[in-house]
Amino acid sequence: MDDADDAAGTGADSTLAPDVLIAGGGVAGLTAATFTARAGLETLVVDDGESILRRNAHLENVPGFPAGVNAQRFLDLLAEQAGESGAAFLSGRVTDLDAGGDDEAHAVRVEGADGETVLTAPFVVAASWSDASYLEGSGAALLERGSKTYVDTDDCGRTAVDGLYAAGRLAAKSHQAAVCAGHGAEAGLAIIEDSDRPFYQDWVAPEGYFTERGREVPPGCEEIPASEWERREQVAIDRMREAFAEPHPDGPTMHPSVVAKRAREGNEADESATDAGE
Repeated sequence: MDDADDAAGTGADSTLAPDVLIAGGGVAGLTAATFTARAGLETLVVDDGESILRRNAHLENVPGFPAGVNAQRFLDLLAEQAGESGAAFLSGRVTDLDAGGDDEAHAVRVEGADGETVLTAPFVVAASWSDASYLEGSGAALLERGSKTYVDTDDCGRTAVDGLYAAGRLAAKSHQAAVCAGHGAEAGLAIIEDSDRPFYQDWVAPEGYFTERGREVPPGCEEIPASEWERREQVAIDRMREAFAEPHPDGPTMHPSVVAKRAREGNEADESATDAGE
């Protein structure tokens, strides 16, 4: 998937064909990407940078962060983890999905800064909360609840369309980062299962955990000696120190309705000042 960045700038004639395409780079989408990429599936995340989590001022109920964590930093770390697991990224917004038939890949249309790109993938995860219009006509059951649109799925994110999944808020999960991360993981594991890829667990065990019980190391698992887990722990410590050495440079984004309200108020204030000066 090294050509993902190139595809963003080649316009409508460029086509990519990953194993898994994930629409949305929020908590659910990035978590799903980490799982599928670590299982060896070529994974592409299409992200427009507008995850709703970026509106959060400070996450205070995510497991593992006793004092909370900056939401921007949390998303950055999730993206780094997905990337280091092997996922690629394409900047843009999914605008249409043409569901494939039996044993056919889904065609996904992406609008980016440099034009339109068409991609195909046998597995697609819809994890973009802000807009579900691209799923209209896909065959997935859409649920209208007030002003919100959700996708009907089973517990693991499968829709009524083979190879099409939904994760996180779009699948009507709670508006909580930890819940959406968990559902993204469920969707990722469902794809791994449905792909028929040999897989047991994504589990790093101490040396001898399986083999000294007379078992082969299962697919997806790994045994490592003490020297290696000590090395990995030190790498993790160094990465966290680096990540949290300085405050995040970006603040939370505001709700669009508040942005519009403030803009109107600013225009009205400018008009009043102009009138007063005449």
